[in-house]
Amino acid sequence: MDNLHGKPKNQQAMDRKSVAFKQPSKRTTVALKKDGFESPSLQPSLEAFSVPLPEDLEDENFLMSENVSERNPNYEQKDLKKQYDGEEDEAAEHTLYNQYEEKIRPCIDLIDSLRALGIEKDLALPAIAVIGDQSSGKSSVLEALSGIALPRGNGIVTRCPLELKLKRIPATQAWKGKICYRNISMELQNASQVEKAIREAQNVVAGTRGAISGELISLEIWSPDVPDLTLIDLPGIARVAVGDQPKDIGEQIKMLLKKIIGCKETLNLVVVPCNVDIATTEALKMAQEVDPSGERTLGILTKPDLVDRGTEESIINIIRNLVVPLKKGYMIVKCRGQQDIHNKLSLATAIQQERKFFETHKYFSILMEEGRATIPHLAERLTNELVRHIIKSLPTLENQIREVLQKTLQNLQKYSSGTPRTDSEKLIFLTDLIKLFNQDISQTMRGEEQLFANEVRLFTKIRREFRTWAVILLESAAKVKKNVPSKVWKYEDHYRGREFPGFTNYGTFEDIVKEQIIELEEPAIRILNNVIGLVEEKFMELAKRHFANFHNLNRAAKTRIEDIREKQAVEAERHIRTQFKMERIVYCQDDLYINDLNYLTAENTTKASYGKEMQVGPVLNQESTFVQEMVSHTKAYLNGASKRLCNQVPLIILSFALHDFGDKLQTTMLHLLQEKDELSHLLQEDSEAAKHRSYLTQQVNRLTKACQYLRDFSSL
Repeated sequence: MDNLHGKPKNQQAMDRKSVAFKQPSKRTTVALKKDGFESPSLQPSLEAFSVPLPEDLEDENFLMSENVSERNPNYEQKDLKKQYDGEEDEAAEHTLYNQYEEKIRPCIDLIDSLRALGIEKDLALPAIAVIGDQSSGKSSVLEALSGIALPRGNGIVTRCPLELKLKRIPATQAWKGKICYRNISMELQNASQVEKAIREAQNVVAGTRGAISGELISLEIWSPDVPDLTLIDLPGIARVAVGDQPKDIGEQIKMLLKKIIGCKETLNLVVVPCNVDIATTEALKMAQEVDPSGERTLGILTKPDLVDRGTEESIINIIRNLVVPLKKGYMIVKCRGQQDIHNKLSLATAIQQERKFFETHKYFSILMEEGRATIPHLAERLTNELVRHIIKSLPTLENQIREVLQKTLQNLQKYSSGTPRTDSEKLIFLTDLIKLFNQDISQTMRGEEQLFANEVRLFTKIRREFRTWAVILLESAAKVKKNVPSKVWKYEDHYRGREFPGFTNYGTFEDIVKEQIIELEEPAIRILNNVIGLVEEKFMELAKRHFANFHNLNRAAKTRIEDIREKQAVEAERHIRTQFKMERIVYCQDDLYINDLNYLTAENTTKASYGKEMQVGPVLNQESTFVQEMVSHTKAYLNGASKRLCNQVPLIILSFALHDFGDKLQTTMLHLLQEKDELSHLLQEDSEAAKHRSYLTQQVNRLTKACQYLRDFSSL
């Protein structure tokens, strides 16, 4: 009867399809109770996950499995029952829809919103990716889920990742769509516009010669006839290039697929036709490579009507996870074939025929009863999987977004807000830049500079050089005992006149001391050069950090650092050489010298006594007493001289190579403020710096919005 309830037959069909993704099935409720959602703040209504099976057409000769024993009442009884039940169902459906809107939709909308912000540029988001070999039935599955016709044809039809965002709306609202790619956004008023819009988008993104691209195309569909679900359709796996396609098109596709399905945040939906050997399917092999345990992979078998007679049990075994086990298992669907499309079979009718196929099939009917068959059950399962996956991923996702935001803010702090326009503003801006630079120079001089990562303070590096200087002095003192005796004996052999043996000449003592002092002069200069090099390196680093965006200002600071470094190095070297010139005047206060001499004499006496106790037999070739005395006198004097030099050389270096260097650099940088004609030149911004600052600013904005979205979601 075409007008049984006062509606045309085609309208009845639309109504029946519209309920296909609304009312809960008892099986789903039980299943979800088994899985459970522990978090009360995120716990969706169990019924809200349900996507029911479509009602049977009244002119068909089968009924829903729950009512298989029920007989058809007469039309009057049927209408009365519908009127009574309808009021009750309408109220229940209204409550259920509200629960669904409050709990389930926000989960999926949250991720869609984050993806729309571009968060995937910074980190991976939970998603369902659909992959399959060419002619696996992947497009047919997506068509059945979305209710729209996708591009079809020979070769590679999907040439870009297609984000398919399905959003269910009340039956009172009209279908609408929107496609977005690059900077283009186009509203779609009719489902028939989708296929053409996708082809045009792919031509823009990937070109018209059959190439592929990793750039995402986003398609949003609002319809009463779709589940709330977001899928990413990926290019089908190809083995041979066709026409103008690149010769390595197969490898390009595999690299693109692995990049997306390899993310641990991605659930992989692998579409496999029933009429091929599943063990040899390229898509399933690829999914197993990136997900060996099968925890993120759900298998979808298509084309069950093409199964060879007698092989039905093998399909049952696959779905029961007995052939290629997957943690999430398998489902089976029957979608429109090419002949059905040629015959203009509607998607709604195809879903009805699919249900009839499974319910009446000798082998596959059991799969229908178990909820492992038909598109509506698949839609239900995918929505459940996606929402669970989102809820599970949210804590990690929130932490990742906060970490990336903090790091991005730190990077952005290295960049200024850009060059002002007016001269007065430029002067203030340059003043602030130089002021901050001078503050860091001053802190560095005091050993209080801010450190990043594994940086070492400049003063710490300088101390290491001064410790090296102290070691050089100790080594010089150690040489005295070794070198002095030979020099004394040389005096005895070459220069002693009428003096009796043992009368040491004071001039010999002076010559020995001066020779030891002179040997220390060049090492002191090397320490100076090392330290002033460290200071110059640090000041250059600070200039680059503060003026990196302004290459002319950075160059001006660099030139001044180099000039001052050269002058300070000359000045410091002059003072060090003056110090050594004074050290060649052999002089020491009597009491200081006597104290050092007495200390060494006592030390030598102790060692001599200890030596006699250990001596066995006579000692030959002992040094003469006057030689030992000369060694003691020389060591006593050099001990005092080393103490002076150990402190005096570092003080000279610190004064000229660090403090005066830093003070003069700050002063000369302030002089730049007087060159008002050079303001624009000094503040000319580097183009790459401007681009990078813009990128970081955009990144901070989207990450900040993402944090707000997550806070809003948590408050639901």
